[in-house]
Amino acid sequence: MRLKINIILVIILIFCSIQEEVMGNVASKDTIEQRLTLGEVVSLAIEQSPAVKNAQNVNINYYWRWRNFKTRFRPQLVLSGNLPNYTQSNVGVTQPDGSLQFVNVTNLSTSARIALNQSIPLTGTYIYASTSAIRFQDYNKNTVNFSGSPFSIGFTQPVFAINTMKWSQKTEPMVHDEAQKNFIESIERISYNSVVRFFRFLLVQTNYNLAENNLKNSRNNLRIAQTKKDLGTISENDFARIQLAVLNAEKALSSARFELKNADFELKSYIGLSQDQAIGLEMPLSMVLFDVDPDKAVAQAIANRKETTYFKRRLVEADRDLKNAKRSNGLSATLSGSYGLSNSAESLSGVYQKPERQQTLSLSLSIPILDWGQSTSTVKLAESQRDLVIYDVEKDKEDFERSVVVQVEQFGLLKDQLKTAKEADRVAEDGYKIALKHFQNGEISITELNISQNERENAKRDYIRSLETYWEAYYNLRILTLYDFEKDQPISYNNPLSEKQ
Repeated sequence: MRLKINIILVIILIFCSIQEEVMGNVASKDTIEQRLTLGEVVSLAIEQSPAVKNAQNVNINYYWRWRNFKTRFRPQLVLSGNLPNYTQSNVGVTQPDGSLQFVNVTNLSTSARIALNQSIPLTGTYIYASTSAIRFQDYNKNTVNFSGSPFSIGFTQPVFAINTMKWSQKTEPMVHDEAQKNFIESIERISYNSVVRFFRFLLVQTNYNLAENNLKNSRNNLRIAQTKKDLGTISENDFARIQLAVLNAEKALSSARFELKNADFELKSYIGLSQDQAIGLEMPLSMVLFDVDPDKAVAQAIANRKETTYFKRRLVEADRDLKNAKRSNGLSATLSGSYGLSNSAESLSGVYQKPERQQTLSLSLSIPILDWGQSTSTVKLAESQRDLVIYDVEKDKEDFERSVVVQVEQFGLLKDQLKTAKEADRVAEDGYKIALKHFQNGEISITELNISQNERENAKRDYIRSLETYWEAYYNLRILTLYDFEKDQPISYNNPLSEKQ
């Protein structure tokens, strides 16, 4: 009699399972239209996410800063002037006897100057060559005069001040290099953040799938329990506990569905995918577990990361500030001079006929005599700040290299944890299937089945977390070194905005 009952229960269970599986597949086709792997999610984030658009625009800003810097030391041809400059007013004119007489002045002047300017970074010199002309019309006297300089050259040379142009030629290439490396690092951080959101969604999706499966099994168990109750082979207490399991499973599924919607929205928003696009994630099981040499990782980090250039720039800027403090608190002078030809005439052509030579040479000085120790304290402050920068840079370099080594060590330990978690997930899954079969045959209690179910869910979640930890460590290692250890080459990205320029 008991054998017949078990056969009937098994047939009912198989029928219900097949029916729910078919319905689940139909629903799945309606709701999940696109399956995404981890690599596809990372690629979408790199290609179209709002974060990558921001990184590209930040990088293009530094691109134009670099372009502007390079043009700063090229010859500049400049046209300037007043077109026109009209004046009508009463002007006080001092008479020979010292009295002041106001006369009406009405005139129109126009001027134009073309200059070729050039900066010389090696010496910090500014030179120019120009030609200019002025037209002056006096309406009161009804006269027109011209004056101008057919040719003029000149220079300005700071004597004791630091050569800011020369220092900028040292620091600006470093700023540009830092910007390029920071752009690559920003893209890698976007990849890392997409990995974090991928696994957050995957864990919630797994919880939802487990909740669906648990509800299906709980309802199957309730149907079997109802048959047993009708046959009088199950106690009221056990039947009530099975009913409670169904209610708890429904509650868990509702909660998982809510969390899945939130995770779905967050992932799509980050990778720039339409909210109308239904997605599902594939478990990233295909991976190559490889070892990373700590010395190689440190060497690549030093070669590829912006910190290396940033450390050098800090030292250069500290030297510059110290030298500026020494130079600016002593004798300062500026030497300037010019040579050219000038003339005036009643016609424009007359300005260029037999012009006269003009030349100037001046030296302006500034010598501090008494500053109550300000110069000395300013230099000492700059020296102290330079020593502090040297100490900070050395410490930051050690911390940076140590962080790379620690990340490599952690990455190496995660391989064994991942293997253990995978095996635990397989054992827990097999154990749950066996326990479910024993429960449906009446060989174990609902309590034992719940224990096996909890073990299965915990093992599944632990495995996903182990996968997440492994992939996050891998992408974090890429961030720290900007090196692809799988392809054995430095990481590089092109900014499409700069390619359009």
